Amino acid sequence: MNNIYGKLSSEVYEIDKYIGKSFGDLEYYQDRLKGIEGKVLEPAVGNGRILIPLLENGLDIEGIDSSNNMLELFNKNCNERGIHTSCYKQDMSNFTINQKYEAIIVPTGSFLLLHQLEEAISSLKCFYEHLEKNGRLILDIFLPENTKEGFVSKRGFTNPQGDTIMLEETLVKIDQINQFSVYHNRYEKWRQGKLMDSELEIFPLKWYGVEEFRLILEKIGFTSIVISSDYIYNQYPTKASQIITFEATKH
Repeated sequence: MNNIYGKLSSEVYEIDKYIGKSFGDLEYYQDRLKGIEGKVLEPAVGNGRILIPLLENGLDIEGIDSSNNMLELFNKNCNERGIHTSCYKQDMSNFTINQKYEAIIVPTGSFLLLHQLEEAISSLKCFYEHLEKNGRLILDIFLPENTKEGFVSKRGFTNPQGDTIMLEETLVKIDQINQFSVYHNRYEKWRQGKLMDSELEIFPLKWYGVEEFRLILEKIGFTSIVISSDYIYNQYPTKASQIITFEATKH
């Protein structure tokens, strides 16, 4: 994950996925975490889009992230709101915190950034080890939208200073055997017609079959697994375009 979320990428993330913006996930996680009295952990916390509203809603929640740029944004957003919580610079594929959690959450597909299966398994084992007995893991995945190499998407964003940041996403690789795709994301920052900065990001995304991922969780030791779709609890997915949420318990 070292090549992900550089300076321009993080700036676009802050514009596009501002604090409190919801894709249905914020309300869902708030509902599923009702009654939690212990600590909660969000790996790959990013700028705090989900964590900060949950913290303001009374949850005792902490975060981890491996990107210095994202951690800077997270701390800035907390400071602006006059709130504080612990956020550790660690990689979710191999982290150690001297703390057990009542719940661990990974919303909106951040887990899929671990495109090597070994890293993903290591991460799930870390989640398991850091949960209290009867603690819950709630985690989102999704299936790939594009399946043709060479697919290109272009978008533009405007920051508060009036600069334009252009993002070109190119699907350069689909590995059907190992179940991941790789995008090359090119960012260009323009100010009054002048190119100020540019950045290339290698952005991998893994995918899983629904029952495949259930079996992986069971092999690690999770039980009481509930599969939901589009943030409707216990609604089994029926379409490839749906967000798929797994909720699993450590017994």
